Amino acid sequence: MNTRDNGAAACPFVFRPVRESDLGDLAVLVGRIADGLTSLPENPDFLENKIHESLRSFYPKITAPGPERYLFVLEESASGKVVGTSGVIARVGGFDPFYTYDIRTEPQVYPPLGIDTRTRVLHLKKSHKGPSEISSLFLHPDHRRSGWGKTLSLARFLFMRQRPERFEKSVIAELRGYIGPDGKSPFWEAVGAPFFRKDYYTADILSGLGEKAFIEALMPKHPIYVCLLPEAARNVIGHVHHDTLAARRLLESEGFHTTSEIDIFDAGPLLKAEVRALRTVRAARDAVVASGPAPHPGLPRNGIVANAALDFRAIAARLPTDGRREIVISPCEADSLLVANGDTVTYALFRSTN
Repeated sequence: MNTRDNGAAACPFVFRPVRESDLGDLAVLVGRIADGLTSLPENPDFLENKIHESLRSFYPKITAPGPERYLFVLEESASGKVVGTSGVIARVGGFDPFYTYDIRTEPQVYPPLGIDTRTRVLHLKKSHKGPSEISSLFLHPDHRRSGWGKTLSLARFLFMRQRPERFEKSVIAELRGYIGPDGKSPFWEAVGAPFFRKDYYTADILSGLGEKAFIEALMPKHPIYVCLLPEAARNVIGHVHHDTLAARRLLESEGFHTTSEIDIFDAGPLLKAEVRALRTVRAARDAVVASGPAPHPGLPRNGIVANAALDFRAIAARLPTDGRREIVISPCEADSLLVANGDTVTYALFRSTN
């Protein structure tokens, strides 16, 4: 079937693994990000390497999480253009260490003077075998506020549910920290800039490009007392970029929780969850595709349905709410998912807002 015929309106977008042919669209897409997406810098060679890295990650005989980095895109069915991207890292750390600041509350006690206080202290933390991580989420501004951001974010969890052997039991999300109207990070200006002598974006992009040796060489070797930082830096610790607020709310509704760790560059929060405890994973059901009339087009798209193949596909669809093990999808939707009658799919309803 052709997803670009008159039935395309029934499945306007499909979530799938990135392909080599997506390089041009991906470069245009990340070029629209005002403050840069450091996990996908606007660098053609780097993006091409990321695509090849993702293609290798889908090797069928992987049985344990390692250096795999899965990159997905949201394709507009009518035009074939890539309008969004999101990714999953099988395990952070490995050959490239994973750095965060761990915020610890330490006592300052001196009974003779009646002093008993608690002070927040930043400790540099380096992990070589960390959890899985979701990353690289961006949706073209023209397609926001229409629910497709949910598909772009949550479809990853169905892929992780289907192939638990490829991922760690826990997953993290590093959220972008606060950036001021002047385009600067108050935290970086106070903590990083005096040692790196580079602007925030240069340092963060270098890290995104895999150049991490400079971090251990230049970062302060001793704990940092938060109370000694400028007020502007203290006030943004654990706060997110204004464009990241919706993503944070979505992840928290899935079961992610705030940890004691923050990003070393912009002090953005690090959220964490157990994969099997994620709302979408718990709500997911396996079902068989059945023949029959297509769902009523007037009904809202109330969830995500995905195929069961390693060549993963997912779409937002009109799904049953009674947990049935047989679902009806339109021919266009079946075409987008690369499935036929009798094939197994996985589906999960969006979180109810009632």
